[in-house]
Amino acid sequence: MLKKLFFAVAALMFSMGFAFADVDVNKGDQAALDGIKGLGPAKSKAIIDERTKNGSFKDWADFESRVKGIGEKTGTKLSEAGLTVNGQAKSGAPAKAAPAKADKAAKAEKADKAEKTEKAPKAEKVEKSADKAKTDTADKADKSAKAAKAEASASAKEGKTK
Repeated sequence: MLKKLFFAVAALMFSMGFAFADVDVNKGDQAALDGIKGLGPAKSKAIIDERTKNGSFKDWADFESRVKGIGEKTGTKLSEAGLTVNGQAKSGAPAKAAPAKADKAAKAEKADKAEKTEKAPKAEKVEKSADKAKTDTADKADKSAKAAKAEASASAKEGKTK
């Protein structure tokens, strides 16, 4: 049980790494661009339309000038969220915050622990009631077996007396 839980948490953390992967504006499809915080379906479509119409973006300045609604501030925010142009983050933008992932993982782990502590007493009660049901069933089976033996021996005695 504990191993399964450990592997489930590990798989969740592993898959979260893919969810926060960098997306290059020249290579990403609409779904990948939508995954960047700050880009919605309309802006992703505008980026893809501009890219197909006029070719790949050369750098951040080219990207910001060609896509309407993306300027210096928005470009910085998108870079922080994981968007890159030709594999490069925007200069002057802080690196993607790795501690945020660690915080999310820690919060998820805390929630799992809290859930376990809530479920533990319930699980014990369920196990105890299951054990009791098993012993009750076994007792009933023993009683019915004893009754069958007694009945068989009584009928055997009757057969001898006749």
